[in-house]
Amino acid sequence: MNDAPIIAEEEIQKARHPFAEAWEMFRRNHAAVAALIVLILIVLGAIFGPILYATDPFEMVWSPFSPPGEEGFLLGTDYLGRDLASMILNGARVSIIIGLAAAFVSVFIGVSVGALAGYYSGIIEEILMRVTEFFQVLPTLLFSMVIVALFGASLPMITFAIGVVSWTAVARITRSEFLRIRELEYVTASRASGAKDMKLIFRIILPNALPPIIVQSALMVGSAILFEAGLSFLGLTDPNVVSWGQIIGSNRQYILDASYTVTIPGLAIFITVLAISLVGDGLNDALNPKLRQR
Repeated sequence: MNDAPIIAEEEIQKARHPFAEAWEMFRRNHAAVAALIVLILIVLGAIFGPILYATDPFEMVWSPFSPPGEEGFLLGTDYLGRDLASMILNGARVSIIIGLAAAFVSVFIGVSVGALAGYYSGIIEEILMRVTEFFQVLPTLLFSMVIVALFGASLPMITFAIGVVSWTAVARITRSEFLRIRELEYVTASRASGAKDMKLIFRIILPNALPPIIVQSALMVGSAILFEAGLSFLGLTDPNVVSWGQIIGSNRQYILDASYTVTIPGLAIFITVLAISLVGDGLNDALNPKLRQR
C-alpha cells in the first residue's frame, strides 16, 4: 500500500514537457541535426557575412571570369569582374529574407482560410474550399510571374506574389486538423460553457493544430527560396539587389566558359533548400505524437 505514492511520484518525475520530448525525437534524427547546423551557419553568414566581407557586390573589382582563388578572390569574379563571394553573401540575405517573409504570408493566408473552413460548415466552407481549389489548380510560377510583371519587381511585391500562390497546402492541412479537433470532448465542453467562436478557433483549436502547420511552414521556406530563384533567373527581380537566382540568371550565357559562376550560387540554393527540407522532416518526426509514442 505504501509503494503506490512512491510509484506515482516516480512517474511524475519521469513525465517531461512536450517540447523536451519533441527535442529528444528531433535530436535522434542525425540528418536533421546536421541540416540544422548547416542552416544556422547559412543564416549567420547571411547576417554577418556582408559586414565582415564589406565588398560592394556591384563593384567591378577585377577582370572578368577570374577563377576561384585568383588574386585573393575566394570564389572568383563574374562576367563583369564583380566579386562572386560578396554576391553570394549578399544574395543569401535577400533569398532567406524573401523565403521567410513569403512563407509567413502563405501561412497567414492558409491558416486563416483553413481555420474558417474547418470550423464552420455549410456555405462558408463551400466558398472557401472552392477558392482554395481555384488557386490550387493555377500554375504557381506562371501566376507569380504575372503578378510581378503587372505590379512591379520590387522585393515586397515578389514576396507577396510568392505568398499568394503558395498558401493552398497550409489551408488544406489546417482545415483537416480543425475538422478533427472540433469534435473532440474538450472543444465540445468549451463550446457548451459559452466560449465564443473566435476563442474556440484561435485559443483552443489552433494551438492543438499547430504541429503539422509548423512542419509545412518550414518546408514552404525552401519552396519560397526556389520560387524567388526562378523569378530572379527570368529577370523578374529588383535590379538594385543581388540574389542567388539573379546571379545564375545574369551568368547563364557564360556557363560553358565559366561554369563556376552558375555552379556556386546553384549549390548555395541546393544546400539551403536541402537543409530546410531535412529540418522539416525532423520536425515532422518530433511533432508527430504517433512517432513519439513509437
